[in-house]
Amino acid sequence: MDEILQMRSITKTFPGVKALQDVSLSVERGEIHAICGENGAGKSTLMKVLSGVHPHGTYEGEIFFEGEEVQFSSINDSEAKGIVIIHQELALVPYLSVAENIFLGNEVRGLGGLIDWNKTNHEAAQLLERVGLHENPTTPVSQLGVGKQQLIEIAKALSKDVKLLILDEPTAALNDTDSEHLLGLIRQLQEQGITAIIISHKLNEIAEIAQSTTIIRDGKTIETMDMSEPSATQDRMIRGMVGRDLEHRYPERTPNIGEPVLEVRDWTVYHPTQAGRVIIDNATFNVRAGEVVGIAGLMGAGRTELAMSVFGHSYGRDITGEVLKYGKPIDTSSVPDAIRHGIAYATEDRKRYGLNLLADIRSNISSAGLFKLSSRGWVNGNEELKIAEEYRQSLNIRTPNVLALVGKLSGGNQQKVVLSKWLYTEPDVLILDEPTRGIDVGAKYEIYTIINRMVAEGKAVIVISSELPELLGICDRIYTLAYGRITGEVPVAEATQERLMELMTLERNRPLEAAALGADLADPAASNDNDEKGLLR
Repeated sequence: MDEILQMRSITKTFPGVKALQDVSLSVERGEIHAICGENGAGKSTLMKVLSGVHPHGTYEGEIFFEGEEVQFSSINDSEAKGIVIIHQELALVPYLSVAENIFLGNEVRGLGGLIDWNKTNHEAAQLLERVGLHENPTTPVSQLGVGKQQLIEIAKALSKDVKLLILDEPTAALNDTDSEHLLGLIRQLQEQGITAIIISHKLNEIAEIAQSTTIIRDGKTIETMDMSEPSATQDRMIRGMVGRDLEHRYPERTPNIGEPVLEVRDWTVYHPTQAGRVIIDNATFNVRAGEVVGIAGLMGAGRTELAMSVFGHSYGRDITGEVLKYGKPIDTSSVPDAIRHGIAYATEDRKRYGLNLLADIRSNISSAGLFKLSSRGWVNGNEELKIAEEYRQSLNIRTPNVLALVGKLSGGNQQKVVLSKWLYTEPDVLILDEPTRGIDVGAKYEIYTIINRMVAEGKAVIVISSELPELLGICDRIYTLAYGRITGEVPVAEATQERLMELMTLERNRPLEAAALGADLADPAASNDNDEKGLLR
């Protein structure tokens, strides 16, 4: 066995918590090695120890790379040995070009120590070709999507003569097509002799690409599985990650559906900057009390745009249509109006739009409902603290107290803070946009339980998700979007992934009725919302 990496008995302690306890990891040369575990299990901390973010001396244990003991004191030290880490939060400078980002800190210099821009752009073009990205090296990074930015990060790693590439949640923010391309690229790099470590919550991707998988739970190594063995199943991975069997990945619920709470009729939204471009085309849908309604669509279908436009006209312009609550028209033309009428929207981008990462849990939870805590312009701090603590306990936010910074929490706990914030406004309708993105299976189950608790109280919930099994597992009805139109409405009892996908890919020029595959389109709510393959979202 030719091991490129050995980590022995790694223990890392932060004030008040042991993040890693006696963790060991072995990686074979040339393999793709996956690491999985719940949010907060210690996966990223382990990789930070390896890459020198946590320098030698701040942890206990030994690291051997290519047979030699290494003691990294910074990222520069690990990169000099050929270990490069790509974090989940991409470290690109948006206003610099692709080439400038690739060679940032590693500039190509010519005579007199000055940067040779011709050589920089030429070498950047070669690296982009190697990762399968056909973009001009002088293009500003801000003009490219997340999938392409992920490839630029890999090109940046390849510029440093990488031997061991570490990818932290590389596909968390990518659509299926971009994910497939990225996984294909990692396989190509493997063929070129590059070893890879992938941290991921997507167990199907791990099963597809990894040769071995190490499971970490509560800062301890549980086991390392050979993925070629028949016993290396997703159920076994889940059991290792959460410490118990999840016989049902989705908690059971007996629907008790009441009257329609929210109705949206003939909703049309135009692009905010491109005049005449229709993003949402005459959409009509509804959600009832005690009901979970899913919205399915490919990337770019307009799901997020639909939700944001309903919630205070947060997206788009020249919006037409009608919003009714309990059969009466309401005004949702601003976010305060939407909140006042009992509508809440939990964004898909929790770090950018959903949370203030520099503030504590307490102030994040109260931020959308300060009107409930204030009198004459003054916030009741004691009440704010009490409310935040109640939500910390009821939603099982894993933190010692509510004064902890939100930016320090794991993804699953951050998502629970977002949910707490909107639950505190006591909405009648809660719109959840990708509520479980980047979250492990254990935390997902907890969030599903919270959703069930809400609908049991008679609330109406709309869930937008890219994961069809998730929608099939938690929803009562599912609307499909394609190219900005609603193309179908399917009761979950009649829904399959194949049927939903067929409706999600209906092209604009095909009549809905002809291709609805038996979907019940009698209700006008079924026929006007739509998903667009890759342009809008």
